[in-house]
Amino acid sequence: MNKLTALALGISLALGVSSPAISKPILNITKIGQYVEECGGEESCSEISAYSSIAERIYTTNAEENELRILNVATNGTLTEFAAIDLSGYGGGPNSAATYGEWVAVAIEADIKQNNGSVVIFDKDGIEQEVITAGALPDMLTFTPDGKYLLVANEGEPNDDYTVDPEGSVTVIDTATWTATTADFSAFNDAKLKDVRVFGPNATVAQDLEPEYIAVSDDSTTAWISLQENNAFAKLDIKSATITNIYGLGYKKHTQTKNAFDASNKDDAINIQTWPTKGMYQPDAIASFKRGNATFILSANEGDARDYDGYSEEVRVKDLNLDATVFPNAQVLQEDANLGRLKTTTATGDLDQDGDIDEIYSYGARSFSVWNANGQLVYDSGADFEHFLAAYANQDVDAKPWVESRSDDKGPEPESITTGELNGKAYAFIGLERANGIFIYELSNPYRPKPAGYINIEAVGEIGPEGLIFIKKSENTGWLVITSEISNTVSLYEISIP
Repeated sequence: MNKLTALALGISLALGVSSPAISKPILNITKIGQYVEECGGEESCSEISAYSSIAERIYTTNAEENELRILNVATNGTLTEFAAIDLSGYGGGPNSAATYGEWVAVAIEADIKQNNGSVVIFDKDGIEQEVITAGALPDMLTFTPDGKYLLVANEGEPNDDYTVDPEGSVTVIDTATWTATTADFSAFNDAKLKDVRVFGPNATVAQDLEPEYIAVSDDSTTAWISLQENNAFAKLDIKSATITNIYGLGYKKHTQTKNAFDASNKDDAINIQTWPTKGMYQPDAIASFKRGNATFILSANEGDARDYDGYSEEVRVKDLNLDATVFPNAQVLQEDANLGRLKTTTATGDLDQDGDIDEIYSYGARSFSVWNANGQLVYDSGADFEHFLAAYANQDVDAKPWVESRSDDKGPEPESITTGELNGKAYAFIGLERANGIFIYELSNPYRPKPAGYINIEAVGEIGPEGLIFIKKSENTGWLVITSEISNTVSLYEISIP
């Protein structure tokens, strides 16, 4: 397999300027294994993977063919197929997998997404052990570090007509008995939630909140759940299966130089600048890590809109009726080469309810963030991703990671995130769904993470990184597993300290 060098990013956080100049490598990165799912030209045949150190296997969801793929992992990282498990008897398709000890758990949505889904427990060879009812559209699941609980984020999406909107929830499964308790949001139906987007037609708070991803504390007592469309986190007391808090994440001020971005796909240039808009963080994947006695949450700020036949919030800025007092230059702003093409929302922004828009919002923050345990922002990577990718695109490289066609949408689209430890230091690995790359940051200071590398996986044919796993192999070495849904690949990279 080919050896890759982690680029020394040289990002100046103070100036918001990135340079991909290669200096002394911070990390050594070597691609040592890959499995390509043969899928007849379809996508989503490899989405989310889990690793079992006991079985030395990777378990990968195949939503397109409704299967669980089991891969043997050799000591040198070579991946070979062990089995493919047909999941069609359990529902409409798998969304996530997780492992602990001898168990392999798979979240499977119902044939009709608005009905309750299932969690199927297999042994390491793919033999069914338990089937447990979860909520509507179980999206992500994870075991607590001590293995006593299995947590399932049930997204509860509405149907396309928006006539059926099930409640979002978290299923808390006691692994000693495989009994499930539902943690719902009904206690917040009459609450005033600051900066939490609740806007679905005729929806209660419990119906509108859509759990996406879960991160768990080291001591297995607390979990945080990303509510992507709602731009919020929920906090869960695991033992009592109770949602204790909901934190609105606020908005990113793109008027600030550190938060500049490229807003148009019709300007024939990479034009990163400030704009009078607010970015909704709307994280997809989240992860937790501990520094001293404090727990921090990492988020990949992808962004997501509600866009259904029965209701859609998504429009372009050029289609908004902008308040003439707030935006005296509205005509210029709404040109395609400026903000006109940027996708925005009609659900948020009319502050005085007079029928025009006083604030412009965009989906996602084009960054990763660090939050404290109470949902307060302590760090955001600002414009660093786009500055780096722009500079990288200007180099003479085989695969250019900048995707100009996505500038009006969510940019590089950070989707996946995980943490790993090398030589006693914590690192964050952030997967970019559209730019097809992995950023690496060192987390010794959660308030000022340091850029540590970038892997251009598109250069080796991997497209659409959906899931990341870090496997610690020794004090100075780990394996990063990247599952990509467009190229249908599961790839294994060895990462070490030089």
